[in-house]
Formats: sequence, C-alpha cells, structure tokens
Amino acid sequence: MAVTDLFPGEIAAELLKILISISRESFMCKSSAEQMVTYIQQILPIIQEIQYSGVELSELRQFQIDRFVHTLREGQELAKKVQACGRWNVYRKVQLARKMEKLEKNILRFLNGPLQAHILADVHHMRFESAERFDRLEFSARRLEEQLGGMKIGVGGGGRLAEAVKRGGEEEESCEGLTSMGVGMALGKKKVKEMLIDRDDLRVVGIHGIGGSGKTTVAKEICRDGEVRSYFDDRILFLTVSQSPNVEQLRSHISEYIEGKDMIKSHGPIRRWKSQFERRIGVRTLVVLDDIWSLSVLEHLISRIPGCKTLVVSRFKFPTVLNLTYELELLREDEAISLFCHFAFGQKSIPLSANENLVKQVVRECKGLPLALKVIGASLRDRPQMFWASAASRLSQGEPICESHETKLLERMAVGIADLPKMVRECFLDLGAFPEDKKIPLEVLINIWVEIHDLFQEDAFAVLYALAEKNLLSLVNDARAGDIYSSYFEISASQHDVLRDLALYMSKREGINDRRRLLMPRRETRLPKEWERNMDQPFNAQIVSIHTGEMGETDWFQMDLPKAEVLILNFSSSEYFLPPFIDRMPKLRALILINYSTSTAILNNVEVFSKLTNLRSLWFEKISIPEFPRTTIPMKSLKKIFLVLCKIANSLDQSVVDLPQMFPCLTELTMDHCDDLCELPSSISRVHSLECMSITNCHSLQELPADLGKLNSLQILRVYDCPSLKTLPPGLCELECLKYLDISQCVGLECLPEGIGGLLKLEKIDMRKCSRIRNLPKSAASLQLLRHVICDEEISWLWKDVETAVPGVHVEFAKECFDLDWLVE
Repeated sequence: MAVTDLFPGEIAAELLKILISISRESFMCKSSAEQMVTYIQQILPIIQEIQYSGVELSELRQFQIDRFVHTLREGQELAKKVQACGRWNVYRKVQLARKMEKLEKNILRFLNGPLQAHILADVHHMRFESAERFDRLEFSARRLEEQLGGMKIGVGGGGRLAEAVKRGGEEEESCEGLTSMGVGMALGKKKVKEMLIDRDDLRVVGIHGIGGSGKTTVAKEICRDGEVRSYFDDRILFLTVSQSPNVEQLRSHISEYIEGKDMIKSHGPIRRWKSQFERRIGVRTLVVLDDIWSLSVLEHLISRIPGCKTLVVSRFKFPTVLNLTYELELLREDEAISLFCHFAFGQKSIPLSANENLVKQVVRECKGLPLALKVIGASLRDRPQMFWASAASRLSQGEPICESHETKLLERMAVGIADLPKMVRECFLDLGAFPEDKKIPLEVLINIWVEIHDLFQEDAFAVLYALAEKNLLSLVNDARAGDIYSSYFEISASQHDVLRDLALYMSKREGINDRRRLLMPRRETRLPKEWERNMDQPFNAQIVSIHTGEMGETDWFQMDLPKAEVLILNFSSSEYFLPPFIDRMPKLRALILINYSTSTAILNNVEVFSKLTNLRSLWFEKISIPEFPRTTIPMKSLKKIFLVLCKIANSLDQSVVDLPQMFPCLTELTMDHCDDLCELPSSISRVHSLECMSITNCHSLQELPADLGKLNSLQILRVYDCPSLKTLPPGLCELECLKYLDISQCVGLECLPEGIGGLLKLEKIDMRKCSRIRNLPKSAASLQLLRHVICDEEISWLWKDVETAVPGVHVEFAKECFDLDWLVE
C-alpha cells in the first residue's frame, strides 16, 4: 500500500491544530505539546511532498513511513483524549501527560534517525536522476554522431548535441557575467535591490528598457543575489507573462505560492524541508513578472497581500501602477566591445589580428544593445575581413521603416540573418510559428523541417546546431526531464522574444497572400482581420500558425491554402472546432494541435481528417482523443503520431477503430503522460510497419499486448516510468528487429521474460530503477549483439554472467554520492 493511502497529510495537519490548542489550555501537557508542534511543523511539508510526488517507495522506506504514520494516528487519538479530559480529573491528566511525553520521544526518535537517512537518500536520487538525464542525452548524441560522421556544422565546428545543450546554459551565464560588468547593469541591479530591500513603502517596482537591453538578465541576477534571497528567505517566484498570458492561471499560481499551497521550485536552492506552515500571509515574498505587455494584465496579477512585493520587467513604464521604475541604461562602448568580442572572437578584447576600427564600427551600429551584440558578433565569427567590411557597410545603411529604436535593432540584426546559408535562414524564420516564451519540443521542430524543407533528419539536426552556434536559439535540457518530452532526447528549444520578433518581422516583407509563412504573432480571440480582408485570393503560405482561445464553427471563415504543408493550431480552451478550411489544404503534411489550457480539449469537426490524405505527422497535446468516424479514409501517408498529455478513453479500442487499417504505414507512435491509458489496444500488434514505439510516463498502464512480438519491424521500444506495469509479455522476446529496450523507472516490474535471449539484435537495454528485478533469465547470455546495459548499482551484479558470455558488453550504473555541498551551488 502506498504512503498516500495511509497518510493523506491531514493526519499531521489535524494533530498540529489539536497540539496548538493543548499547548494553550493544558498546563500538564503544555511542554510536550509545544515540542511536538515544533517537530510536526518541520516534518509536515516532507510528508506532504512524499504524498504528492507519486513516487513509489522502497519496501524498507515504506515500512518506516508506515510506522511513523501509525505513531501519528495514535498521537491524534491521544491528543483528542487530552482535549476531552475534564478540568478536575487530575489523575487522568497525569496519565495522559506521561503518554504525551512518550509520544514526543517517539516522534523525536524518527526525526533524528530514519528521517536523516531519507533526506540523504532523496539527495542521492535527485543527483542520480540528473546524471540519468544526461546519460540519455549522451546516448542520443552518440547515436546522432554516428549518423553525421565527422561533419562540422557552421564556422565554429559544431560539436555534439550534448555540448550544444550545455553551451545553451553556459552562454546565458557567460553573457550575464559579462554584461553584469557594465556600469548600467551593475547600477540597475544595485538600484532595484535598494527598492526591494531598503524601501518598505515600495510594493510594486519595475525594470524598464527596450527589447534586447538585458532587462530579464538583471531581474534574474537580482533573484540570484544572496542579500535578496536572504531578505525574502528564498521565497521568490519568477513568472514569464508574455503577450498572450492565461491570466487566471497565473493569478492562481501566484496566490497558491504566496499562501504556501504550491510546492513549486523557485529561484535559489530547493527548500524541500522548509515548513509550509511558515508560508503564511505577512511573510516576505517576491513575485517577479517578466515580459509584461498590458496594463490590464498587470493590474490583475499584482498581489495586495501584506509582505508581498512585485518586480515588473517590461518594455513599458506603467506609471499608474508602479511605485518606482528603473530605466535600464544601454552598454557603454568599452562594455559593448567586451561583450561583442566574447561572441565574435571568444575573448573579452579585440585581438591583435583584427581590424580595430572595423570592429568598433560594427559595435557602434549595435547601439549598446546586448542581444544585438551577441547575435551580430556570433554571425561574424571566423569571417574574413572583407566580409566584416561588407557587414559594417550594410549595418550603417540600414533604413528602418520607422524611427523607433526597436525597429532599428531588428533592421541591424536582420543583416546577420541575411548572411546565413539559405536553408539555415529559412529554418530560423520558421521559429516565428511558435508562441513566445514557450519551449519548442524538438520532435515538432525537426518534423517540420524534414517535411517542408525535404531534409533528412540528420541534416535537420545540423541546421539546429548551426542556429544554436549563432545564438539564434538555445537548446535546453528540460527541467521536467522524464516528463512531457522525455521520449525524445529530453531537449527543447527556446528563443529570446526579440529574436522571435525578428523572425516575424522578416517573414512579413512580402504581401500577405504571397508570404511563405502565415503567422499570428500572439493569441487573439479571432483570426486577424487582415486575413479576412484578403480571403478572396489564395494564400501561398507553406506554414500556417494560428493562436486563439476557444473557436466555434462560426468563428472561422473559409481560406484557400493550396500550398500549406504545416498547420500549427495553438489554443487555450476546453473545446475546439477544427478549422473547416483544412479540406482546402491538399498538401498538408504536418498537423500540430497544442492546447495551453489547464484541462484537455474536446475536438469538434473531426470529419476533416478524412480529407488529410497526404498527412505524414500528427501531434496532439492535451487533447481528448476523438473517435474517428467509420467513414474516415485510411491515412496511408501518416508515419508519425504523438499523443502528449492526452485523454485516450476508449478511442483506440478495436470496437472503435481498426488501427492497422486506419494507419497502415505508421512507423512511429509516442504516447506520453496519457494518465488514463490502462492497456494498449490489441490491434496495435498488427501495425507491422511500426519501427519505434514510446509509451512513457503513463502511470496507469498495466499491461502490454500479449502478441507484441508480431511487430516484426519494431527497432525501438520505450516503456519507461510506467509504475503500474507488473510484467512484460513473453511475446516481446519475438521482436526480431528490436535494438533498444527502455524499461527504466518501471518500478513494478519483477522480472524480465524468460525468452529475452530471443532478442538477437538487441544492442542496449535501460533498466534503471527496476529494483524489484532480482534475477536474469539464463537466455540473457544469448544476447550476442548487446553492448550497453544501464541499471542501478545494487543489481549490476546480475549482469556478470552476461559480461562473461558476451564480449564487449558495458554495464553502466550511477555511483552513489551523499555529498550535500552541491545544494549550495
């Protein structure tokens, strides 16, 4: 039985309330009650975290927690007896006081004993999981390297995917470190700190500056500052609002954080054992609202709760709301040169071999904007002097369409984009199709590039490298690794909003009907009026991206899109009517539906799927999967299906849809975080074209199809983090083409199939956190092509015989480390 079944948090909370009452009313039990109040205030958030984590504990830890739960239950009954004891019943009170002392000792014994070991174990698991994610990342990088060979991407030499991801984080830190040397930024940080710490009369303060001036960098540096963290006791919430926010969701988030109902991660160290009881009204809290665009949105998000201060980061001043605003100064010439040289030459000063006057001329054209210096510097790295001279000339002649500094910035940065290879430039412009301040899953991005630019997957990754190298996007290892996108490298792409503005700006240079990309810059309640005014003529867009709230049938108008190959529907609602003009998109090859609301969306007008005869890739996120009409024509071109955070219900049952008939050419199926998925439909075993199947983070999945072995083309099978899965079907051993098996974090698995040796082409198996598997089938020694095994150290000995029988097998496990110093970093 899980700890959540035995201990629903309310036990300790209720006991705490009773003890507080006893400490005020009962003289004989006052001392013990006060001590236990202190103890339970310390232990309550830890127990609640265990309760809500959803992680299954080891048998020993579960037993210890169960015993402690039993102690608390007894304490709860004892405390009620103390409360009910008559005022003059002295003998009874003495008896109860002794029992209270004994209860106090039992609680203290747990705090000083098993709890300390649990904390060390948790630290170890956190560190182990981090190493695990990078292990996955490294494997993906090595696999990609084999495909790319010795290819060098871009001027600087490219590097592996793992290095690109690492650089994505290091570049931000490096850039922040360099710009923090600037007098303007250092002064800005100092002034804003004073507003937050020294001025009790200032409740709402702001940082103001144009796009790309480093506002967010300063705000993040303030959040990392030791004095600020100490003043607010690490209660700092950083939220990116953007132009299309879900205001109610943000308000709820802020309220829960301030009131202590939310155990989310904030800036600074993870305060896992900080008492939630202390997060009460009046305690100092800092809420940072980054990228605010609207006064009305800001007014809804500012908290009036005593003790809470708000830092607003925006391109606008909002004088009617902010008590005080600091306007960020741009970089001085020497500071700008230092930052520019870092990205152009890899050092902080102009090298002797460079033309100093030419470098300074280019720097001056960047007008002291950190983002412009970063992008243009990277675009000129390792270029010949004549190229520099040409760039300087074009920068100086850039004629903005208006006189705003921000438009000038886009004009100057467009020069750096124009010099990219054509394919890299086109892929950069495609990034404008995604909402601002949202992470872009690589699976989506790579699929789009493969489909519309006719690239091989490895070539699409080469483009990704080139863009990351030029600082035009960042590759980030998702903090929720093992979550939404973990089945695909656990990586996503992110982009500065000014760079997204640049992509949108450059995509609008043609007339609206002639643009290659028809994009909505932000979420609107309806389609743009400009589109409606031009609907009488065909739109020649290859990519169409729509961003709205709920859309009904009457909210759409007909559009003729004969060349559209990618349709991205971003929305936020619980119900969504698919656009009727899909049937006027005969070349549509990739359809992406992403719902940003808090609940899954019901789709209407699913009949349009019968028209998508050329569709090759389908991505559903936070959607209730519809039942496709029986009249739907088989989707013979569809190769890839991704269902993320979706509700499956019975939509894939044999009685509803015949999968092999509906998707006869499907090669890749991903189902991630589909929490109502209890079993896979049996008909999936007849989709003989399937080469890759990923069923991940589906916590209700209890079994795989018995005849799974019929998937005679399957090469990759991921079934990780499915804790309810108890066994693997014997049919799995008949997968004659399987090369990679991932069953990691399937904590319920107790054994591998006896015939696993039948997987003659298996090269790698990942079985981390499968601690219940205590023996291997003898047939495992027949895995002659096996080269890599990843497992926990305590069960690594199981593979000794296989290592002896199969030369070249490498068994990898994470080393245990209980060092707590890393928590301070």
